[in-house]
Amino acid sequence: MKLRAGVITVSTKVAAGERPDESGPAMAEGLAAAGIEVIRTDLVPDDVERVATAILTAVRAGANVVLTTGGTGLSPNDVTPEATRRVIDREVPGIAEALRARSLEKTPHGMLSRGVAGAVGAALVVNLPGSPRAVRESLAVLLPVLPHAAEFLAGASGEETHRSSEARPPRSPQRP
Repeated sequence: MKLRAGVITVSTKVAAGERPDESGPAMAEGLAAAGIEVIRTDLVPDDVERVATAILTAVRAGANVVLTTGGTGLSPNDVTPEATRRVIDREVPGIAEALRARSLEKTPHGMLSRGVAGAVGAALVVNLPGSPRAVRESLAVLLPVLPHAAEFLAGASGEETHRSSEARPPRSPQRP
């Protein structure tokens, strides 16, 4: 199954041109390096409605994976999880738990992440932290499960990606 991704950077300062977007391009580069086609990129401020709309726009454009970066912390402006919960049909908590566990290996601040993951129809939506380094670390955790998740969400049995992953030796996560 061909993976098609939407990448959404959530940052009021980046959207206002006060700071460059480093996380969105890092995410797009990581996805492209893994053979995933990035079909849409968006940059939105920390606003529940704008984030929710960007997620749904990416899904309507044909993305079967939508990844956000930014807006997952404790700041009053960090509303990405709330926006994501507005549009998902059901949560996939194991993904968010795995991303937090990886982050905790690096810093105790990882436990402060409020990112969520869930399904919007046949698309998987995952909130990633807002730094380029955290994006790369999160992708190392997420990339191996994306084909299997997309296959399931598309209504397939998951057998094909399950068999192909069993045939390969496990990859050790790359550390920057």
